[in-house]
Amino acid sequence: MLNTVEMGEGAVPLIIVHGLFGSARNWRVLQKRLAETRRVVAVDLRNHGDSFWSADNSYEALAEDLSEVIGAYGGEADVLGHSMGGKAAMVLALTRPERVRRLIVADIAPVAYAHTQAGHIEAMQAVDMSVVTRRSEADKQLAAHVPNAPLRAFFLQSIALEEGHARWKLNLAALGAEMPKIMGFPPLDGPFTKPVLMLRGALSDYVKPEMQPEILRLFPKAGFTEIEGAGHWLHAEKPREFQAGVDGFLVP
Repeated sequence: MLNTVEMGEGAVPLIIVHGLFGSARNWRVLQKRLAETRRVVAVDLRNHGDSFWSADNSYEALAEDLSEVIGAYGGEADVLGHSMGGKAAMVLALTRPERVRRLIVADIAPVAYAHTQAGHIEAMQAVDMSVVTRRSEADKQLAAHVPNAPLRAFFLQSIALEEGHARWKLNLAALGAEMPKIMGFPPLDGPFTKPVLMLRGALSDYVKPEMQPEILRLFPKAGFTEIEGAGHWLHAEKPREFQAGVDGFLVP
């Protein structure tokens, strides 16, 4: 089963599903705040964090992993997914609707995207881990390929330092090979007829108006909320506003 981090108490948990190159660790502060009123379980998806590695990183496989976690926590959950994790959560809702009570999708749509993250995978693979004993050393190497300092800091959270030995917690080879699937979305008919909240950053272009018909085809009860001043990383950029949106939607 996936590695999980649990906080708070409650009968029906909220499952948090991170995006590509992320982990449960990235959500720790927000998870703690959300856990003041409910049980919150953050997961490490396969090929990320402290979960197992696999050559299969399809959304069908990710959804089955999430279904297994929810089964271990009583069989039904509210699910919050960001980016790649949002796609995995949508596939879970469409294929195993009995597992999902309410769904929150953060800044992603159930469509294929033209961009790729292959360049970032190549940049991380180019880091010579044999000479890395501190994250700052990896940062210097990574800077040659990734000039954005906050993005590098995000990537560096996935480095494990063990007795002077450094390694990526990301299965970069598998993620690179599966990139077309990660950028795509499987052909599913739906619909998922339970409540859905589509949260997007007002400054992000990941969820465009022309995508709304496909969202509503698959999720006819979807509501749409924008967070002003936030981009794709809306939960990190505007955590208070993000939490307010989640709390407001999850109130019985």
